[in-house]
Amino acid sequence: MSEKYIATPTKTKDILKKFNFSFKKSLGQNFLVDVNILDNIIHHAGIDKTTGVIEIGPGIGALTEQLARHAEHVVALEIDKRLVPILEDTLEAYENIDILLEDVLKADLHQIIQQYFPKQKEIHIVANLPYYITTPILMKLLRENLPITSITVMIQKEVAERMAAKPKTKSYGSLTIAMQYYTDAEIMMHVPKTVFIPQPNIESSILKLTKRSKPPVDVKDEDFFFEIVKASFAQRRKTLRNNLNRFLKDSMSKEEIKHILDEIGIDGSRRGETLTIEEFANLANAILEKSLEF
Repeated sequence: MSEKYIATPTKTKDILKKFNFSFKKSLGQNFLVDVNILDNIIHHAGIDKTTGVIEIGPGIGALTEQLARHAEHVVALEIDKRLVPILEDTLEAYENIDILLEDVLKADLHQIIQQYFPKQKEIHIVANLPYYITTPILMKLLRENLPITSITVMIQKEVAERMAAKPKTKSYGSLTIAMQYYTDAEIMMHVPKTVFIPQPNIESSILKLTKRSKPPVDVKDEDFFFEIVKASFAQRRKTLRNNLNRFLKDSMSKEEIKHILDEIGIDGSRRGETLTIEEFANLANAILEKSLEF
Protein backbone atom coordinates (compact mmCIF):
# COMPACT_ATOMS: atom_id res chain seq x y z
CA MET A 1 0.00 0.00 0.00
CA SER A 2 2.70 2.46 1.04
CA GLU A 3 4.59 1.90 -2.26
CA LYS A 4 2.36 4.46 -3.96
CA TYR A 5 3.54 7.14 -1.53
CA ILE A 6 6.57 9.41 -2.00
CA ALA A 7 8.15 8.31 1.31
CA THR A 8 9.73 5.06 0.12
CA PRO A 9 13.35 4.58 -0.95
CA THR A 10 12.33 3.42 -4.46
CA LYS A 11 9.85 6.23 -5.15
CA THR A 12 12.19 8.89 -3.73
CA LYS A 13 15.10 7.69 -5.88
CA ASP A 14 12.82 7.62 -8.97
CA ILE A 15 11.74 11.24 -8.35
CA LEU A 16 15.32 12.41 -7.77
CA LYS A 17 16.40 10.68 -11.00
CA LYS A 18 13.45 12.00 -13.02
CA PHE A 19 14.25 15.61 -12.11
CA ASN A 20 18.03 15.08 -12.01
CA PHE A 21 18.02 16.56 -8.51
CA SER A 22 21.27 16.96 -6.57
CA PHE A 23 21.32 17.65 -2.83
CA LYS A 24 22.58 21.00 -1.58
CA LYS A 25 24.66 20.45 1.51
CA SER A 26 24.27 24.12 2.44
CA LEU A 27 20.49 23.60 2.82
CA GLY A 28 20.83 20.49 4.99
CA GLN A 29 18.58 18.42 2.73
CA ASN A 30 17.74 14.93 4.00
CA PHE A 31 14.52 13.37 2.69
CA LEU A 32 12.44 10.95 4.79
CA VAL A 33 11.70 7.56 3.24
CA ASP A 34 9.54 5.87 5.89
CA VAL A 35 5.74 6.27 5.88
CA ASN A 36 5.43 4.88 9.44
CA ILE A 37 7.60 7.71 10.81
CA LEU A 38 5.47 10.25 8.93
CA ASP A 39 2.29 8.71 10.38
CA ASN A 40 3.83 9.06 13.83
CA ILE A 41 4.60 12.74 13.24
CA ILE A 42 1.00 13.39 12.12
CA HIS A 43 -0.44 11.42 15.04
CA HIS A 44 1.68 13.24 17.63
CA ALA A 45 0.96 16.63 16.04
CA GLY A 46 -2.78 16.04 16.54
CA ILE A 47 -3.74 16.71 12.93
CA ASP A 48 -7.20 15.91 11.60
CA LYS A 49 -9.61 17.08 8.90
CA THR A 50 -10.49 20.25 10.85
CA THR A 51 -6.91 21.53 11.12
CA GLY A 52 -4.66 23.71 9.00
CA VAL A 53 -0.95 22.98 8.71
CA ILE A 54 2.08 25.06 7.79
CA GLU A 55 4.98 22.85 6.72
CA ILE A 56 8.50 24.24 6.60
CA GLY A 57 10.87 22.69 4.06
CA PRO A 58 8.70 20.12 2.22
CA GLY A 59 11.59 18.77 0.12
CA ILE A 60 10.03 16.54 -2.56
CA GLY A 61 6.73 16.30 -0.66
CA ALA A 62 6.98 13.08 1.39
CA LEU A 63 5.56 14.63 4.59
CA THR A 64 3.41 17.14 2.68
CA GLU A 65 1.57 14.30 0.97
CA GLN A 66 0.71 12.59 4.27
CA LEU A 67 -0.30 15.92 5.85
CA ALA A 68 -2.66 16.60 2.91
CA ARG A 69 -4.32 13.22 3.48
CA HIS A 70 -5.07 14.05 7.14
CA ALA A 71 -5.48 17.85 7.35
CA GLU A 72 -8.00 20.25 5.86
CA HIS A 73 -5.39 22.52 4.27
CA VAL A 74 -1.59 22.52 4.00
CA VAL A 75 0.67 25.45 3.15
CA ALA A 76 4.25 24.38 2.44
CA LEU A 77 7.13 26.91 2.54
CA GLU A 78 10.14 25.89 0.48
CA ILE A 79 13.35 27.94 0.11
CA ASP A 80 14.92 25.93 -2.76
CA LYS A 81 13.33 27.02 -6.05
CA ARG A 82 14.56 23.83 -7.75
CA LEU A 83 12.07 21.89 -5.62
CA VAL A 84 8.94 23.85 -6.59
CA PRO A 85 8.38 22.12 -9.99
CA ILE A 86 9.09 18.76 -8.32
CA LEU A 87 6.48 19.47 -5.62
CA GLU A 88 3.95 20.60 -8.22
CA ASP A 89 4.44 17.25 -9.95
CA THR A 90 4.57 14.91 -6.93
CA LEU A 91 1.61 16.56 -5.16
CA GLU A 92 -0.52 17.10 -8.26
CA ALA A 93 -3.28 14.80 -6.96
CA TYR A 94 -3.93 16.92 -3.84
CA GLU A 95 -6.09 20.02 -4.11
CA ASN A 96 -5.65 21.13 -0.47
CA ILE A 97 -1.97 22.13 -0.73
CA ASP A 98 -0.43 25.53 -1.48
CA ILE A 99 3.32 25.64 -2.17
CA LEU A 100 5.05 28.96 -1.47
CA LEU A 101 8.63 29.76 -2.47
CA GLU A 102 9.52 31.42 0.84
CA ASP A 103 12.34 31.60 3.36
CA VAL A 104 10.57 31.00 6.67
CA LEU A 105 13.00 33.35 8.45
CA LYS A 106 11.85 36.21 6.21
CA ALA A 107 8.22 35.21 5.69
CA ASP A 108 5.30 37.17 7.14
CA LEU A 109 3.65 34.22 8.86
CA HIS A 110 0.80 36.27 10.35
CA GLN A 111 -0.16 37.34 6.84
CA ILE A 112 0.14 33.76 5.50
CA ILE A 113 -2.13 32.47 8.28
CA GLN A 114 -4.66 35.24 7.62
CA GLN A 115 -4.68 34.56 3.88
CA TYR A 116 -4.67 30.75 3.80
CA PHE A 117 -6.39 29.75 7.05
CA PRO A 118 -9.37 32.09 7.54
CA LYS A 119 -11.63 29.30 8.85
CA GLN A 120 -9.42 26.80 10.67
CA LYS A 121 -9.76 26.80 14.45
CA GLU A 122 -6.44 25.00 14.94
CA ILE A 123 -3.24 25.61 13.02
CA HIS A 124 -0.20 23.41 13.51
CA ILE A 125 3.34 23.85 12.24
CA VAL A 126 5.13 20.68 11.16
CA ALA A 127 8.64 20.39 9.79
CA ASN A 128 11.64 18.22 9.16
CA LEU A 129 14.11 21.01 9.96
CA PRO A 130 17.68 21.32 8.69
CA TYR A 131 19.97 20.87 11.68
CA TYR A 132 22.04 24.00 11.10
CA ILE A 133 19.07 26.39 11.35
CA THR A 134 16.71 24.70 13.84
CA THR A 135 17.07 27.20 16.70
CA PRO A 136 16.65 30.44 14.69
CA ILE A 137 13.52 29.04 13.01
CA LEU A 138 11.93 27.85 16.25
CA MET A 139 12.73 31.10 18.07
CA LYS A 140 11.15 33.11 15.25
CA LEU A 141 8.01 30.94 15.35
CA LEU A 142 7.72 31.31 19.12
CA ARG A 143 8.59 34.98 19.54
CA GLU A 144 6.17 36.13 16.83
CA ASN A 145 3.22 34.96 18.95
CA LEU A 146 1.48 33.23 16.05
CA PRO A 147 -2.10 31.98 16.46
CA ILE A 148 -0.98 28.34 16.38
CA THR A 149 -1.67 25.33 18.61
CA SER A 150 1.59 23.44 18.31
CA ILE A 151 4.88 22.95 16.49
CA THR A 152 5.98 19.37 15.78
CA VAL A 153 9.47 19.05 14.35
CA MET A 154 11.99 16.45 13.38
CA ILE A 155 15.32 17.81 14.62
CA GLN A 156 18.74 16.69 15.77
CA LYS A 157 18.37 14.40 18.81
CA GLU A 158 20.86 16.37 20.89
CA VAL A 159 19.01 19.67 20.25
CA ALA A 160 15.65 18.06 21.05
CA GLU A 161 17.10 16.85 24.36
CA ARG A 162 18.29 20.38 25.17
CA MET A 163 14.87 21.82 24.40
CA ALA A 164 13.00 19.33 26.59
CA ALA A 165 15.62 19.05 29.39
CA LYS A 166 15.03 19.21 33.14
CA PRO A 167 17.07 21.36 35.59
CA LYS A 168 20.32 19.89 36.97
CA THR A 169 21.00 17.94 33.77
CA LYS A 170 23.79 18.37 31.24
CA SER A 171 21.33 19.27 28.46
CA TYR A 172 19.56 22.01 30.46
CA GLY A 173 20.43 25.53 29.30
CA SER A 174 19.17 28.84 27.94
CA LEU A 175 17.47 27.05 25.02
CA THR A 176 15.49 24.92 27.50
CA ILE A 177 14.27 28.02 29.31
CA ALA A 178 13.21 29.68 26.04
CA MET A 179 11.19 26.61 25.05
CA GLN A 180 9.68 26.31 28.54
CA TYR A 181 8.68 29.97 28.50
CA TYR A 182 6.62 29.67 25.34
CA THR A 183 5.67 25.98 25.19
CA ASP A 184 5.34 22.62 26.84
CA ALA A 185 8.16 20.67 25.15
CA GLU A 186 8.07 16.90 24.81
CA ILE A 187 10.17 14.40 22.86
CA MET A 188 7.76 12.02 21.13
CA MET A 189 10.22 9.53 19.65
CA HIS A 190 13.77 9.07 18.41
CA VAL A 191 14.35 8.41 14.72
CA PRO A 192 17.23 6.38 13.24
CA LYS A 193 19.38 7.94 10.51
CA THR A 194 18.61 5.00 8.21
CA VAL A 195 15.18 6.44 7.29
CA PHE A 196 16.68 9.37 5.37
CA ILE A 197 18.17 9.85 1.90
CA PRO A 198 20.99 10.82 2.11
CA GLN A 199 21.70 9.48 5.58
CA PRO A 200 22.74 12.24 8.00
CA ASN A 201 25.63 11.70 10.42
CA ILE A 202 23.40 12.22 13.45
CA GLU A 203 20.33 10.76 15.11
CA SER A 204 17.05 12.66 15.01
CA SER A 205 14.06 13.09 17.32
CA ILE A 206 10.48 14.24 16.93
CA LEU A 207 9.82 17.10 19.33
CA LYS A 208 6.36 18.50 20.03
CA LEU A 209 6.06 22.06 21.32
CA THR A 210 2.54 22.80 22.55
CA LYS A 211 2.07 26.55 22.72
CA ARG A 212 1.14 27.95 26.13
CA SER A 213 -1.77 30.39 26.38
CA LYS A 214 0.54 32.47 28.57
CA PRO A 215 4.09 32.04 29.90
CA PRO A 216 4.44 30.10 33.20
CA VAL A 217 6.17 33.11 34.82
CA ASP A 218 5.60 36.87 34.86
CA VAL A 219 8.59 38.88 33.71
CA LYS A 220 8.83 42.68 33.61
CA ASP A 221 10.89 42.68 30.40
CA GLU A 222 11.03 39.61 28.14
CA ASP A 223 14.24 40.60 26.33
CA PHE A 224 16.04 41.33 29.59
CA PHE A 225 14.82 38.03 31.08
CA PHE A 226 16.38 36.11 28.18
CA GLU A 227 19.60 38.14 28.47
CA ILE A 228 19.93 37.18 32.16
CA VAL A 229 19.22 33.53 31.35
CA LYS A 230 21.84 33.53 28.58
CA ALA A 231 24.40 35.27 30.80
CA SER A 232 23.81 32.71 33.58
CA PHE A 233 24.86 29.91 31.23
CA ALA A 234 27.68 31.87 29.53
CA GLN A 235 30.33 29.77 31.27
CA ARG A 236 28.61 26.65 32.52
CA ARG A 237 31.35 25.67 34.97
CA LYS A 238 31.27 29.05 36.69
CA THR A 239 28.92 30.01 39.49
CA LEU A 240 25.83 32.09 38.91
CA ARG A 241 27.45 34.97 40.83
CA ASN A 242 30.57 34.92 38.61
CA ASN A 243 28.54 34.88 35.41
CA LEU A 244 26.32 37.74 36.61
CA ASN A 245 29.33 39.79 37.79
CA ARG A 246 30.80 39.47 34.33
CA PHE A 247 27.57 40.33 32.51
CA LEU A 248 26.62 43.28 34.75
CA LYS A 249 30.12 44.65 35.37
CA ASP A 250 29.37 47.99 33.71
CA SER A 251 26.10 48.62 35.53
CA MET A 252 26.28 46.95 38.95
CA SER A 253 28.85 46.25 41.65
CA LYS A 254 29.57 42.76 42.98
CA GLU A 255 28.08 43.82 46.35
CA GLU A 256 24.84 44.92 44.70
CA ILE A 257 24.58 41.62 42.82
CA LYS A 258 25.23 39.66 46.03
CA HIS A 259 22.57 41.76 47.82
CA ILE A 260 19.97 40.99 45.09
CA LEU A 261 20.73 37.26 45.22
CA ASP A 262 20.45 37.24 49.03
CA GLU A 263 17.23 39.22 48.90
CA ILE A 264 15.48 36.72 46.58
CA GLY A 265 16.97 33.70 48.34
CA ILE A 266 19.22 32.36 45.56
CA ASP A 267 22.66 31.10 46.54
CA GLY A 268 25.19 32.78 44.22
CA SER A 269 27.49 29.77 44.40
CA ARG A 270 24.96 27.68 42.46
CA ARG A 271 25.36 27.13 38.73
CA GLY A 272 22.88 28.30 36.12
CA GLU A 273 21.78 24.75 35.33
CA THR A 274 20.30 24.33 38.84
CA LEU A 275 17.87 27.27 38.55
CA THR A 276 14.23 26.76 37.62
CA ILE A 277 12.42 29.09 35.23
CA GLU A 278 10.67 30.65 38.25
CA GLU A 279 14.03 31.46 39.85
CA PHE A 280 15.28 33.01 36.61
CA ALA A 281 12.14 35.16 36.40
CA ASN A 282 12.60 36.36 40.01
CA LEU A 283 16.27 37.07 39.33
CA ALA A 284 15.67 39.05 36.11
CA ASN A 285 12.84 41.06 37.70
CA ALA A 286 14.94 41.88 40.79
CA ILE A 287 17.98 42.98 38.75
CA LEU A 288 15.79 45.11 36.47
CA GLU A 289 14.07 46.72 39.43
CA LYS A 290 17.42 47.52 41.04
CA SER A 291 18.87 48.94 37.81
CA LEU A 292 15.86 51.28 37.41
CA GLU A 293 16.65 52.79 40.78
CA PHE A 294 19.97 54.15 39.49
